[in-house]
Amino acid sequence: MNVAEYERMYRLEDTYWWFAGRHRLVELLLKQRISPERKAVLLDMGCGTGAMSARLQQFGTVVSGDFSVDALQFSRRRKLQGLVRADAMRLPFRSSSFDAAVAMDMLEHLPDDCAALCEFVRILRPGGLLVATVPAHAKLWSEHDIALMHFRRYQREEFAGKIMQAGLQIERISYFMTMLYPFAAVQRRLNARRQPGDPPKAAMPIFPAPVNSALAALLKTEASFASNNSLPWGTTIFCVAKKPE
Repeated sequence: MNVAEYERMYRLEDTYWWFAGRHRLVELLLKQRISPERKAVLLDMGCGTGAMSARLQQFGTVVSGDFSVDALQFSRRRKLQGLVRADAMRLPFRSSSFDAAVAMDMLEHLPDDCAALCEFVRILRPGGLLVATVPAHAKLWSEHDIALMHFRRYQREEFAGKIMQAGLQIERISYFMTMLYPFAAVQRRLNARRQPGDPPKAAMPIFPAPVNSALAALLKTEASFASNNSLPWGTTIFCVAKKPE
């Protein structure tokens, strides 16, 4: 992503409703599977500006990786330890060295997402977990994806196939942000009418604080439901997968 998008992410990531819902989902999925007393070793790959890495510290030691020097500079502002510049398609870590890996909206940024999934399998210990989220539905492709430098959006079956082909066993896979889907579809159509010369911009509308809080509460409720149940559609797909024992 460009520096302007990282700057905006850094300012919004702790409070913006969209981030709050995703963070809540990942926390719930990990809490169901990793006890905080275990003191696990986790990799937050594609850590961006570091808000998720900060939350993951409740589970143990966190290594925060990103290919972007700009992203790591913003993460450094959060006083995070264990920051590493890393290419997800060729991770600079020893095999079987992590109990869990988190990849939040990262795989769509890679030219070879399958190579990255195989790398996650390599660096996870037997029984280790991968928690990943990716943007859903190619028909939602828009300037939002261009601004964020995406290569693709996914269908659930397609994503599941890539996870299993890499050698992981799927525990949970579902769409997420179901409530957001109709609004996202309308917004993508409206943005398609923008002037051709306008620079692409990520779709992150700013709402008054009460509206933002209400949306965050709704998404946290959806996250609680989705952590145990499958949803039929959404703007995001999440997956929890396990490296075989």
